Formats: sequence, structure tokens, C-alpha cells
Amino acid sequence: MARMSSAERRKQLTEAAIRAMARDGVARTTTRSIAAEAGVSLSVFHYCFDSKQALVESVITTLTDHSVTVVKQALRPRATLVETVRAGFQAYWDHVRAHPDEHMLTYELTQYALREPGFEHLARRQYEVYGDAYAELIGGLRDHMDLQLRVPVPALARYLAAMTDGLTLNYLVLGDESSWTDILDTVTAHVAGLVQDDAES
Repeated sequence: MARMSSAERRKQLTEAAIRAMARDGVARTTTRSIAAEAGVSLSVFHYCFDSKQALVESVITTLTDHSVTVVKQALRPRATLVETVRAGFQAYWDHVRAHPDEHMLTYELTQYALREPGFEHLARRQYEVYGDAYAELIGGLRDHMDLQLRVPVPALARYLAAMTDGLTLNYLVLGDESSWTDILDTVTAHVAGLVQDDAES
């Protein structure tokens, strides 16, 4: 079997940690259980991560990458701005519905980091990662579609992060899938109203 690079091994352990944490909860997941989930020795875990803080940060970044990747793939310029924005929200929403355990884990990670001494900065980092991801998506779409924003990119990115955060938690608690088409249409119309094509200016 080919030897894994250190980056590949870290990715393997991070994905194993996500599975273990989603199944058992963050507080109950140990380095030993993560190593067992990945099928490696405990020494391999400690070689790749020098602390649980480093692991949690990798988990947070990877979870964000999971949903951002599907949005990036869907968020290509379409016939209208509304269609483009709606496609991005739909891709995110499909990911939430397909992987509710991962999205539930993000909230548990936030609470864990805020309550665990020495981990508080990871909660801030988690939301910084969200903002950075949205800023990248907004910037790419603006450049490809020649858009003008009615609000600065950092403000819009943070707003989108807060909005999708609240919508996701609402869905995880209430479910009720029948109502979400109307909700996503409403959100799309609102966000599109914060942006304009050059032709509209």
C-alpha cells in the first residue's frame, strides 16, 4: 500500500473525526476513538495533530469546505442574477438536507469551543471561516457577472453567514421541508436586491 503524505493523513483523520463527532458528540469523541475510526494507531494521530485544538480547527475548516464546494459548483453565471443566486442557495440547502448530521455538528462545535477553556478562539475562527468563504463566493460572482454591490463585500459576507446560519438551525429544529421553497425564494429575492447588474446601474 502506498504511503500517505502527512497532508493526506491529516485529511483522513479529519474526516474520521467528523464521522465520530457527528455520531458520538464532540465532548465524547477522544483522540483514541478518532484513530480507531480512521484505522490508524494513536501515534499516527499525534504525529499529525499536536493538540485537540488543531484537530477541531481542521474539522471546522473541512466542514465549511464540504458545503462551500457544492455552492461553488452551482454558483455559475446563469440567465439572470436571481437564477444564479437561487442556484447557490439551492445547492447549499440540498447539502443541509443530505447531511444534517454535519450541519448539526457545526453548532455543537461552536458551543463546545465557547465552553471549553482555551478553545474559545476556535469559535471565533469558525465564524471567520464562514465569512471568508462567503466573501470568496461573492467576489468570484461579482467578477464573472460584472456586478455592483450595494453593500461592502465584508458586510454582505457576514450577513449571508448569519442568515444561512439561522436558517440552517431553524430547519434542523423544525424540519417542515414543504415550506422551504418559499423561504429560499424569499431569501433569494432579498439578496439579489443587494446586488445589481451593470445594466441596471
